[in-house]
Amino acid sequence: MTIGPPPEGPTGERADAARNRRLLLDAAQHLVREHGVDSLTMDELARRAGVGKGTIFRRFGNRSGLLRALLDHSEHKFQQSFMFGPPPLGPGAPPLERLVAFGRARLLDIEVEGELYRAAEIGEASGFFHSAPYRLQHRHVVVLLREAGSPGDHDLIAGSLLAMLGAPLVMHQLHVLGRGREQVGDNWERFVRRVADAGPQ
Repeated sequence: MTIGPPPEGPTGERADAARNRRLLLDAAQHLVREHGVDSLTMDELARRAGVGKGTIFRRFGNRSGLLRALLDHSEHKFQQSFMFGPPPLGPGAPPLERLVAFGRARLLDIEVEGELYRAAEIGEASGFFHSAPYRLQHRHVVVLLREAGSPGDHDLIAGSLLAMLGAPLVMHQLHVLGRGREQVGDNWERFVRRVADAGPQ
């Protein structure tokens, strides 16, 4: 579980190699954001990053390895944003505002990289809920609910809130029901403000 500033890279990885790896993954992330996950091929990433295709294969092995690395990279950047980034997503804003920003930021990631998240969530099945990223997000939401003075069982409420941000549901809302990301985000905000209301029940 990530709980501090990002390390340079895998154990023993040189600083320049770790930096180059991040640059490749940033280029891959931009490619997915612009053209969708189907556009992310080893050839296209090599062209976008200005490196030989052999470099991509040596770094990630194959496209599946690249997709897994990109998902980890995206998760790590999201964690850094809500743990150490500027408010309202990061520290410094009221807890309820941070919780609203958390959902809206997550929706942006899912909208542009949803196939990666959906595949991870479905592939891991129940193991997904024991994964380090999920446990960290769950803990973060619990802490914000507690700080906001929300009534009820914070563990259960946090799980229900995170279910609203699950990639299969969000992608269904976006691509089957035809809702926009702002509509889904507004629904998240209304729901969060209602369940976090500490007033008389």
